[in-house]
Amino acid sequence: MTITSRHVSPARPAARAIIYVLLGVGAIVMLYPLLWLLASSFKPADEIFSSAALLPRSWEFGNYLHGWSTAAGATFGRPLLNSIIVSGGAVVGNVITCSLAAFAFARLEFRFKRTAFALMMVTIMLPAQVTIIPQYILFHSLGWVNTYTPLILPKFFAVDAFFIFLMVQFIRGIPRELDDAAALDGCNPGKIYLRVILPLLRPALVTTAIFTFLWTYNDFFSQLIYISRSQLYTVSLALRQFIDGTGQSEFGPMFAMSVVSLLPTLILFLLFQRLIVDGISTSGLKG
Repeated sequence: MTITSRHVSPARPAARAIIYVLLGVGAIVMLYPLLWLLASSFKPADEIFSSAALLPRSWEFGNYLHGWSTAAGATFGRPLLNSIIVSGGAVVGNVITCSLAAFAFARLEFRFKRTAFALMMVTIMLPAQVTIIPQYILFHSLGWVNTYTPLILPKFFAVDAFFIFLMVQFIRGIPRELDDAAALDGCNPGKIYLRVILPLLRPALVTTAIFTFLWTYNDFFSQLIYISRSQLYTVSLALRQFIDGTGQSEFGPMFAMSVVSLLPTLILFLLFQRLIVDGISTSGLKG
């Protein structure tokens, strides 16, 4: 009778422990700026940069009250609501038009389809700074400057090629037999899109919605170009008002409102993080 024993190499637990330590250090490095921001929002102005300690010596809760009441000449709730309006409009536009464009590229046959798809992919590599001047001239001639139209309306014309490509990859992984079965039941391409493709496209739609919201919500450059009225300021522009070029910057209230501005995006990510990961991973694997 032979007795075999499983020999566990001592190097394997040691290697796993090293990996866990490295991951823990990486997590601390990633989270430290957020922790520093949160701690600094409770510090007095003279302690923020004079002390290296993470926790404040004296807690200044008035930073939140002061920041909320003085942002952009009104309460901080106004730019917060403005950002949600702009981001929500961009989400609606991208979800509708990018999914329609992706369905056309993935399922329909038309002339110059490959050429159009290639040109669309080239726009991903085109910096926004290249097109901002002609866009501004166009929108200014239409009288859209100092409105939210330049920030929302282009999203209803499928201008974000990245999301179109994301959905095209996802739709290509959906069996065409489902389209054929729907066609036998009398569905035209529009009904196939609504009844077959759209329900199965939910992970990619959620990914598009979340990233569109985050990118629009955090955008500063485009909003700075098109908006100059304080009543229309978004979160990005309102936070800039706490920084004074004369050196009288209010860092405490600014950090406090920065924490407040993070809450919508944090809640959104916590609610839909599983669908975000599913949408990105499955879209990347489908060809």
